[in-house]
Amino acid sequence: MKEIVTYVEMTDRAQLVAAAPVPGLALAPLDRTSPLVPDILARVGAPYGWRSSRRTPEEWRAWFDENPRRTFGLLFFTGEHAGIVAYDPQDHEVEIKSFGLLPDFVGKGLGGYALTLGIRHAWELSPTAARVWLHTSSFDHPNALPNYHRRGFRTFKTEETTRS
Repeated sequence: MKEIVTYVEMTDRAQLVAAAPVPGLALAPLDRTSPLVPDILARVGAPYGWRSSRRTPEEWRAWFDENPRRTFGLLFFTGEHAGIVAYDPQDHEVEIKSFGLLPDFVGKGLGGYALTLGIRHAWELSPTAARVWLHTSSFDHPNALPNYHRRGFRTFKTEETTRS
């Protein structure tokens, strides 16, 4: 199947266009050794065919080893686990490796503010960061790319690939 991968970036924290706060929605640090990391990433990604939804334990270990600085934030809504953000901080940039809501929380008006929280935290992870970036796929939720653009990200690259 044809897939379009879109890369977006923000090159200054002032570019963030914050969504209106959603009472009860919060982002908290999540230890990288927590079993919630693979569990929630798998459940968030399952509807979109993310690799995280089918990784073996060995593949999870390799994924964690790719970047020892990889960190995570757990999204909560009224005290329930609602989603996750995975970050790959470098010296001068932070990649948001994964961002998403659990299926039960999709379509409830949480995505804009959840992304706002995730972006704010990304900028805090590296004081010398000159950009925060991520990529999204045409297989992701149809509101993903519009949400990224509304929050202030701009597209810097697109690729057409094939997904089996």
